[in-house]
Amino acid sequence: MTTLDRISSIRDLPIENKRVFIRVDFNVPLEDDGGRMKITDDARIAEALPTIKHAMERGARVILASHLGRPKKGPDPKLSLEPCGSRLAELLGVEVHMPEDCIGDAAKKVIYDLRNGQVCLLENLRFHAEEEKDDETFAQKLAELCDVYVDDAFGAVHRAHASVHALPKLMRERGCGFLLEKEISALGKVITTPDKPFVAILGGAKVSDKISVIDSLFEKVNVLLIGGAMANTFLAAKGLNMKSSKIEDDKLPLARTILEKAREKKVDLVLPVDVVVAQSIQAPEGHIVDASSVPDGHMALDIGPKSVAQFSKHIAKAKTVFWNGPMGLFEKEPFSSGTFAVARAMASSPAFTVVGGGDSAAAVKEAGPEIASKMKHISTGGGASLELIEGKKLPGIEVLRRVTAD
Repeated sequence: MTTLDRISSIRDLPIENKRVFIRVDFNVPLEDDGGRMKITDDARIAEALPTIKHAMERGARVILASHLGRPKKGPDPKLSLEPCGSRLAELLGVEVHMPEDCIGDAAKKVIYDLRNGQVCLLENLRFHAEEEKDDETFAQKLAELCDVYVDDAFGAVHRAHASVHALPKLMRERGCGFLLEKEISALGKVITTPDKPFVAILGGAKVSDKISVIDSLFEKVNVLLIGGAMANTFLAAKGLNMKSSKIEDDKLPLARTILEKAREKKVDLVLPVDVVVAQSIQAPEGHIVDASSVPDGHMALDIGPKSVAQFSKHIAKAKTVFWNGPMGLFEKEPFSSGTFAVARAMASSPAFTVVGGGDSAAAVKEAGPEIASKMKHISTGGGASLELIEGKKLPGIEVLRRVTAD
């Protein structure tokens, strides 16, 4: 189920004068800046602001909680949420109180001292191994800190972790924040009621990562455009010379099965007709060749201009477009044209355009604010958005549903 059925929005929860636990996703990229950890992209913090401000304006005592990175054993100063707290304070223009732990007396004291409309950010949930084990005792310790639970961390709802799954089970008053609401609405529309023609664009490295998504999309899409390294495996499955390119040799039979299934389902599965090749990913430039004429010793690293034109034509005719995965090695300038061209084609389209998080979202942002602003929805969770498209029930969403409709 990919709707908001029986899930309360924060706007409908009784949060005035209450301790409101908001699970956010502040899993931001960091770099070491002379011993201090510095945030390189604060988009995830910015995305949480509407929910946080709403809770503050309604006089809640706001308790924010998140994970950050993958601490090996216990607390790691380099993965402290302190830089996130500092950045959030700048964005909100208020002090953000930070206890030195997410449970226990330190957290309780800071929360006890909060006044209505004030904010605290608990320390990294993953400093406790119990978080990733969905441990009920740990969840109980978090539950002692709050009266109302709100999940606004779409990037984490596909994981059955304590703060996302065990904790809301313990809370009578629970619901979603504005970001999670927006994500479920946009992706739900793609899955349940897409306007046709529906075009899906899949890229990235591996066919094996997307097999369940492809199966699910075959039931819904009219056209499936495939680029990125995963296209190389399909081209090899059709007998083209891709031996120097990145392919999954053990997935060639699977790729042939998918091509056959597309014919059966009457889905127009479109592969690149030309590619940008080079002898190394460090090459200063690439060369455009037909997909059927890749020279030995050269690897396909992007889709070529004829493929871009073909893909763009399908996107222009669509009423719904879903994109997940880059068209090439877009981090390297010589192999970025295909990915950015797809982003521009989607931005020019009047269709309902959804970018499914991860590298595709990063590419759209890199393409510039004028491109990003024209997308109808850019998801904040790559893994979560793919699992929703696959038709999976995500633990962090399902647990928010009320048992009976009120």
